[in-house]
Formats: sequence, C-alpha cells, structure tokens
Amino acid sequence: MLELRSVEVGYGGIVAVKGIDLRVDAGELVCLIGSNGAGKTTTMKAITALLALRSGDILYQGRSVAGRGPWDLAGEGLVMVPEGRGVFARMSIVENLQMGAYLRDDRAEIVNDLDRVFGLFPRLAERRAQLAGTLSGGEQQMLAMGRALMARPRLLLLDEPSMGLAPIMVDRIFEVIRQVHQQGITVFLVEQNAGRALQIADRAYVMESGLIAASGPARDMLNEETVRQAYLGG
Repeated sequence: MLELRSVEVGYGGIVAVKGIDLRVDAGELVCLIGSNGAGKTTTMKAITALLALRSGDILYQGRSVAGRGPWDLAGEGLVMVPEGRGVFARMSIVENLQMGAYLRDDRAEIVNDLDRVFGLFPRLAERRAQLAGTLSGGEQQMLAMGRALMARPRLLLLDEPSMGLAPIMVDRIFEVIRQVHQQGITVFLVEQNAGRALQIADRAYVMESGLIAASGPARDMLNEETVRQAYLGG
C-alpha cells in the first residue's frame, strides 16, 4: 500500500531523511520508532506531500505521490493525524468531525460515521457542542483521530499520538488504534513510546539520524537487545 524508495528529504541545507527504504502492506500496522530529531515527522510530511522530496520516490497504492497535493491523497484514503493534533480551535467537536468528511458527499453515511466515532470516543459525544480549543490534550487527540476516521482512510498515518498525554489517556489512544486496525484499516504509526508501539504493531522500523537503523517483526524488536537499551530502558 505504501512504499518509500531511497527517499531523501531536507530543509534548506539540512538533510533530515537520508535515502530510506520502507514499506507498509495492506492490512498491516507498522510503526516507526526513534528519538527526537531522527526524521520521523519529516518522513510523515513527505508521505503526505507536505514536503517535497530531494530524491527517491514514494508510492501510494502503486502510484507516485510526486506532483499530487495533500488534498488529492486524502481523497484517495491517505489520511494523517498530525503531531500536535491540529484541531480547529474555534469550531465545535461536531464541526471538526464534519471537516474530516469535507471531501465526501454521501451524507447518510457521514451521519453513520459520526455515530461510529462517538462510539469510539464517548467523551466527545458528551461534549459535541464544545469548542475544540477548550478540550484537554487527550480530548483533542481523540478529536484529531476521529476527524481522520471521518475521511474513511485506507491508510491512516498517526504522528506521535501519545505525546504529552496522561498514562490513562495513552491507554485509551492505543486501544483505539488497535480497534481501528482490527476493523481493516492499514495503519502507519510514528511513536516515541516505543514499548507501546511495538506491542500492537506487526512490523517495526527504527530510525536514527535520518536513516533506518533496523527493521523486522515488532515482537522480535521487543526482545532485541540494542532496541531495548536505546528505547525501552534496557
């Protein structure tokens, strides 16, 4: 479903991603772990055409993303929940969710999908008229994920969904990611909480200084000594 071929991305004179190869197959949950500054978010922005490539290519469902806008990719089911959530602060919860369905015209199904999102996140249902900017960080993360689901993603990209959240909220977010994957949505997860990410993923990549340092089945990574020392506290 997604393939990165020798992808290089940079900002000005800085090369942040240095010729990486990566793939996500249909139906998988794949995670990309690494420390701050490793190039994970830059990779996500390149996949969604928010950053241009210096070299290499990115294929989504067999077609290059080059020359296509983020809105084009979203319309084809490539949807990202960005780092920092990016909710529309002065719009209500319902309005934010409706923005996720902006490219759709199947009104009856949009209503059904709203109900599904509220089923996943009952707290949002209780506060549906509340302005997004007044929500807690965890509630905003729920809203950002719900908004992405309203776009009916085929491939859902999640950039640091647990960042800055209380442990109980982290538990809820990872449970929803697991449920979404079980419903048949392919997931590519960027996450600093390596232990939690590896517990739910099928496969994993480790990124260091703009390069893929290791890859393999997620369960094997949990027991890999170098990974444990670097990301799981030994």
